[in-house]
This record gives sequence, structure tokens and C-alpha cells, in this order.
Amino acid sequence: MTTPAATHGLPPAEHAVDAALARALLAQQHPDLADLPIAHAASGWDNVMFRLGDELALRLPRRAAGAALIATEQRWLPDLAGELPLPVPAPLRTGSAGLGYPWPWSVTPWLPGVPAEQAPLRADQAARLGQFLKALHRPAPDDAPFNPYRSVPLAGRATTEPTMARVAAARPGLIDAPVGEAWRAGLAAEIDLAPTWIHGDLHARNVLSHDGAVSGIIDWGDMARGDPATDLYGLWMLLPDAAARAAALEAYGGVSAATLARARGWAVAMGVVLVEAGSKDDPGLAAMGERTLRALRERP
Repeated sequence: MTTPAATHGLPPAEHAVDAALARALLAQQHPDLADLPIAHAASGWDNVMFRLGDELALRLPRRAAGAALIATEQRWLPDLAGELPLPVPAPLRTGSAGLGYPWPWSVTPWLPGVPAEQAPLRADQAARLGQFLKALHRPAPDDAPFNPYRSVPLAGRATTEPTMARVAAARPGLIDAPVGEAWRAGLAAEIDLAPTWIHGDLHARNVLSHDGAVSGIIDWGDMARGDPATDLYGLWMLLPDAAARAAALEAYGGVSAATLARARGWAVAMGVVLVEAGSKDDPGLAAMGERTLRALRERP
């Protein structure tokens, strides 16, 4: 997984994580891996990623919030990985607190590619993305995780409309009539599907691309039981035009008018969050959100 070496606006780490700590934890808990080369790959909001040799990666939380996400991936992602048509970094081995480090951590496969933010997906990848989402959106057990930000209906996201108002003031013309219409229609649409597994964070930094072909889906800490429309919003961010989105929806198996409306509503909710969050010091994040909102001018 070739990811950016750093992310703007990171919250402070609650525990320092470096290659020396990673190697020491390996020596203690997985000594057969401890002599492999270790190289820092990325530091995100919640976790630090190292490349381990040629084929493996280490994922270590830098905050307590990340520890909860790692625990979710360790518990549930191996159950799903074999049913999915794209590579995912299901943990191969797990680590526990040790040497003063307080949280669980994972050894995962290293997946080739760069984030789709850097190498946008080609239109001909629409069917693969639709097929992946169809395979993912399978019934989730009653004890699957509940995500307070993703397992709720659009009406439960009380912060969306204030965020829309702030973005409208800061970016005149971005929150235009199609965006407002998509939000209102999404709020009004009934949830006409049973809850399924969802990825929960299907944006362009969590989809890997190799020469424009989707090569993997990463960062599963938000996976949960929820409305499939919560993931379908990603079609407006990840695909280049309305024809590609239509092809993805066809490969998915078709969606009802209500599900399509909810997906477009989620595209509004996620788009404005990314625009506002990125406007401080991460222009790439803001551009992802803006692209999503502008795509709502086209149908589907």
C-alpha cells in the first residue's frame, strides 16, 4: 500500500510510534519477522503504517481511537476478506500491548498501488467497483459493530446542515441547487434495504489504484452494520462521470430510487465534511469533497 508519507492536520500522537518500537514489538511477539527491513510508509489520523519486507505491512495505532479501529479490523475483516473480489489488508497476525506500548497492532499484506486521490480510477473500473460493493453488502450479524457516524440514517447526522451552511458561506456557488436537492431527497427517502456490512469510509484515500485500475480497498476500521447507501456515495467521488456511475450501479445489480437518493444524500454529507476539514491545511482533502459535490450536478 503506497500511501502519502504524511497527512496534513494530524491530531497529536498519544504514543510515539517509530520503526525502533515496531521492530522491538516484532522481536518480542513475532521474532521470525523481526529481521525484515522496516520503512515508514504513512502516518494517518489514528495509525502509523510501516512496510515490512516486500510483502507485509505493520499497522500500529498512534491514538486510542486508532486502537478501537484496529480491534474492529482484527475481529471482523478476516471473516469478510475471502468473500470480496478485491484485495483487502486483512490481518495475517496480531500483536498486543507490550514494552510500554498500550494497544493492539497488526501485520497485514502489503497491497500494491497508490490512493485513487493520486491516480484516479479509469471509467472502465466502474463495474469492478460495483461488483465489489455488491459482494461487501451482505447481511451483517446482529453483533457487528455499530458506527455512530455511519450506522445512522442521514437524519441522524445533525452536523450536516450546519456544515453545509459554513461551506456555502466560505465557497460561494459550491452548495448549489443540485446539492440542496440531493440532500433534501436523501433525507426524505425511506430506508428500503436491510442493514448490511459497510466499509464506512470509502473515499479516495482508502481505494488503491494501479495505473488507474482499482487494486485494493484499505482502512477498514469504520466497517459496521448499516445502510448500503452509506458506501454507494463513493461512486460520486471515485468515478469520473455519470456514465461510469451508471455502469457501477448496473454491475451492483441496480438500486431503487430511494437507495439512489440516500446515496446522493450521503455524497452531500461526506462532501461537505471533506471540504470543511480540508480547508484548514489539506487542500487535497478539500478537493475530494468539492469533486464529490460537483458530481451531483449529473445523474445518476
